[in-house]
Amino acid sequence: MRTKARIAVVGAGLMGHGIAQVFAVHGHEVSLHDSQTENLQSAIGRIAANLRDLGDDETAANRVRTCSSLAETVSEADFIVEAVLEDLQLKQDVFREIEAYARLDAIFASNTSVIPISEIMSNLADKTRALGTHWWNPPYLVPLVEVIGTRWTAAAVLDRTVALHAAVGKIPVHVKKDVPGFVGNRLQHALWREAIALVENGICDALTVDTVVKASFGRRLAVLGPLENADLVGTDLTLAIHRTVLPAIDSRPTASPYLEGLVNSGKLGMKSGEGFITWGADEPAALRARVLNHLKEARLRDAEQQRSSQPGSP
Repeated sequence: MRTKARIAVVGAGLMGHGIAQVFAVHGHEVSLHDSQTENLQSAIGRIAANLRDLGDDETAANRVRTCSSLAETVSEADFIVEAVLEDLQLKQDVFREIEAYARLDAIFASNTSVIPISEIMSNLADKTRALGTHWWNPPYLVPLVEVIGTRWTAAAVLDRTVALHAAVGKIPVHVKKDVPGFVGNRLQHALWREAIALVENGICDALTVDTVVKASFGRRLAVLGPLENADLVGTDLTLAIHRTVLPAIDSRPTASPYLEGLVNSGKLGMKSGEGFITWGADEPAALRARVLNHLKEARLRDAEQQRSSQPGSP
């Protein structure tokens, strides 16, 4: 792969335009496609607005080219990222079409959050060049990318993908087995399952759950991972705690009836004004702003730490 690979992103929505932005900021030429005309037409403006908000070089948006046809988008690309809706059949159809137009040496990546990559890529003629790259939202602020190979993925494809993402400032991690949810979402939704069970069983309300997480172990998570923490307190103490608490933790293999009830009654969260919590008219926007500001501040801290670690830094 050349120093600055040509990137194609299929899907210009929430994730796709942000992925295109990251590659463009780091000097890559990006072609971007979406079947929804509105998404495609607004993509460059959204990227420019993000760059302006972050204080990044706005001219990076000029390296993103929108394409009305999938063939034009992928035909010259070295690396092709699919970021369409989270629907297995749709993703399979998209990759079937991509394979018809792409170069034989192009790498195919899916940005699915939870669907096994093997299922998405199962109908490809050449499965050795296909893998998953799960970015987190928003892609230009959250550094992690999970790189998921399948039993067919060539080692060289994995290596090139990891190197490409490291070079654009991401933190790529290799997920060694292709399982639903990969690593991050399995951990996240294990926490969510118990959080819902606590409310469902009347142990506390939703506000208490969120307060406990944010005001206790959540404060440490950015610098102290769960297994580091287990070693910190000692594996013997961790074992003793698990023998007491794990039998009491929710372990149902199906979704919570409480959650099912919220959805069936139209309590869909912020979009309907009520979910686990009742949301005032201005509260969703305020919360989103707090999250974005938190992530932007973390990005600035990361950049400062990187500068200070360079040789010759004061």
